[in-house]
Amino acid sequence: MDWQAFALTLKLASLTTAILLCLAVPLAAWLVLGRSRWRAAAEAVTGLPLVLPPTVLGFYLLVLLGPLTGFGRALTGLLGHPLAFSFAGLVVGSVIYSFPFAVQPIVAGFTSVDRSLIDAARLLGAGKLRLLRTILIPLAGRSLLTAAILSFLHTMGEFGVVLMLGGDIPGATRTLSLVLFNQVEGFDYANANRTALMLLIFCVALLTVVYARPKSLAAGARHG
Repeated sequence: MDWQAFALTLKLASLTTAILLCLAVPLAAWLVLGRSRWRAAAEAVTGLPLVLPPTVLGFYLLVLLGPLTGFGRALTGLLGHPLAFSFAGLVVGSVIYSFPFAVQPIVAGFTSVDRSLIDAARLLGAGKLRLLRTILIPLAGRSLLTAAILSFLHTMGEFGVVLMLGGDIPGATRTLSLVLFNQVEGFDYANANRTALMLLIFCVALLTVVYARPKSLAAGARHG
């Protein structure tokens, strides 16, 4: 087991998940509560990583964040280094690639909240921020947990975006998916099996949390 790659993968997945939740919760609330004509376009852009090949997304991010574009040169001047082939670049790519895995479960959870509760709160003068804080988030606790776990696991297993945008730099951009690829490419099937099995067990364990606790989360939301 490449423990350096394991630690970097956990760091990448944790940071990506935290950023995604901060972005996905307000976006999901806007999609559910808002009446903007841009809603369909926003949902289409949000869901694009689900159907776009990861290598395509990684290629365009590599071009965008590299020195060939004005945006990439501006970022390089601001940060002092290019985002491509760096851990920070991996975070940017991971956030974009895993975005629908955070947004869609939260949108589904917010949509399932009884509309009469939202309408009653609006009649009492509650704004969107208060609706989000006091009604949507407490009653959609399981959806938030699902979004966090799916985003975390999806980031842990991503390969195409990591390879295109980050390369394979030990200690900087080499994640477990790249380690597994290198092991298989080198016909090191024994270690590849251990790496794959560890990822499999880790994913099953976290997904079990999503499906094993619906009643407890719902009860907590009602009491809250």
